Amino acid sequence: MSDTHDSHSNGSHARAAAQPPYALPHTSYRLPLQGAPNPARLGRGTNPGSFARAADVGGPRSYSSPDTPGMPEPSERTAWDFLPAGWVRGANGFCTAPSGFTPVTQLEHARLGTITPEMRRVAEREGHLSAEQVRDEVAAGRMVIPANKIHLGYRLDPMAIGRASRTKINANMGASPVSSGTEEEVEKLRWAERWGADTVMDLSTGGNLDATREAIVRASTVPIGTVPIYSMILGRKIEDLSEEIVLATLEHQARQGVDYFTIHAGVLYEHLPLLQKRLIGVVSRGGSLLAKWMLHHERENLMNTGWERICEVMRRYDVTFSIGDGLRPGGLADASDAAQLGELVELGKLTERAWRQGVQVMVEGPGHVPFDQIEYNMKLQRQLCHGAPFYVLGPLVTDIFPGYDHITSCIGATSAAFHGASMLCYVTPKEHLGLPKKDDVKQGCIAYKIAAHAADVALGIPGTRDRDDELTMARAALNWQKHFELSFDPDTARALHDEDLDVDTDFCAMCGHDWCSVRISKEIQQFASGKSADYAWDQAKKSAALTPTQREVLEKRGVLSPAEIHALAAKTAKAVGAAKGDKAACHSDVADAETAKQVQEVGG
Repeated sequence: MSDTHDSHSNGSHARAAAQPPYALPHTSYRLPLQGAPNPARLGRGTNPGSFARAADVGGPRSYSSPDTPGMPEPSERTAWDFLPAGWVRGANGFCTAPSGFTPVTQLEHARLGTITPEMRRVAEREGHLSAEQVRDEVAAGRMVIPANKIHLGYRLDPMAIGRASRTKINANMGASPVSSGTEEEVEKLRWAERWGADTVMDLSTGGNLDATREAIVRASTVPIGTVPIYSMILGRKIEDLSEEIVLATLEHQARQGVDYFTIHAGVLYEHLPLLQKRLIGVVSRGGSLLAKWMLHHERENLMNTGWERICEVMRRYDVTFSIGDGLRPGGLADASDAAQLGELVELGKLTERAWRQGVQVMVEGPGHVPFDQIEYNMKLQRQLCHGAPFYVLGPLVTDIFPGYDHITSCIGATSAAFHGASMLCYVTPKEHLGLPKKDDVKQGCIAYKIAAHAADVALGIPGTRDRDDELTMARAALNWQKHFELSFDPDTARALHDEDLDVDTDFCAMCGHDWCSVRISKEIQQFASGKSADYAWDQAKKSAALTPTQREVLEKRGVLSPAEIHALAAKTAKAVGAAKGDKAACHSDVADAETAKQVQEVGG
């Protein structure tokens, strides 16, 4: 059930006043503060705050980076400019639908002024947004809530993708004809959720696609996306694909509860000649299949000509469009070319057509883009697609590091999110090489959580730096346990620390006691560093025995011998004389890391 709110922020932007440049005391430098909120709510430390633009929630920029000269301006149009026939917008800013109309999608409810339970849940999860702001961003088309009606009946926890919300990440997975199966994919889903994936795409092309998809949707708490054309060509040639097959497949997957579909309707017949000189042609599976279909039939893309009928199916279940970038570049040499940007123009037109049908839309973006061209790509999409959320793969900023593309793409993803992307599709170390395994999923998720979080802090989204500051205070106090608890991956942090020195004292093995700058700062009476009572700890001690997860981290690294790892995993509190709270024999009067190691060997 949903309820209607009289109060709304439609047309009233939540902007922070622009600030003059801030003069640094005792210097001639002035910081370029522009009114962005401070990403730390409590304002601890000495950082003056974000250099991003003033917040514009309710306007076309939301949280945004300053524009480099020459960047495209935001579109002056929104989803409000593309209403269905018969809808009338009233003086209160909301719409009246034709008599007898029943709203289904989040977009339709928002246009009518309704705040749905899903919008309220999004506001709870975001923290810095009200339910009214969530509704208004959805109504403007700048935010989507991918929440299929069927999936809401299972375990889905509604979330939002948009520039006013925090940057989200997606994890791709799926069985291939040569690897994995349903059980392994469900396990990877749980693993992706564990490591922070906000959505998951099932890209299975092998095994029992139907059973795998059903199992993933029923098990997931996050929205699930698919590329339905993969199922459409099972048991048939791409040349035999018809509009009836397209609609039947979409209907089936929508009934299963899939929350968003990637549809490559922007690849047009007229674009194909532009691809002939590309170094690597079409790297999108869906894009290449539809290019082959068009060349065989000498006809326009059937996904494009049948767009309104596709919208009808998706509206019935509130499936969100993720309009595919079938001509995305597969290498730096093909980035920002006529084919890619020509398709983006068409994606903007498809966005308008979907909004007229009441369907939520996000738009997919390029995969390989030189660093200097990322901002332009983000801001051109903002203009052509009227602020619809941009969902980008990477982008990868170099092509020569196979096996490390979670890093090459994380660099581009940070820039993309700062300059306007709303969701980042992760890349794992297996990109271009094979199907990701469990640890690859973890590495991809963590790389992209880094990118998304770094961008959110830079944009000044309120509260995004709070945990960073908490960890800094724990680090300043040399409170190792609190340090690890606040880290994104406590097991890895603890294991790497204990690999060198499993003594929680006021230095680490990198500097040792005498050279520890953090310890020295803490001891300077005039400094506040490390003196917070909330982070104080009263005695040094040996850390607890390694957990199985921490032991696995060290075994994979291959630095310590099996005997050394076993010793770390087998120790107890009693062995170091701290079972009853006694001071362990490893305090800061241990002068250096080598002596501390000797204490461990004797006491362990």
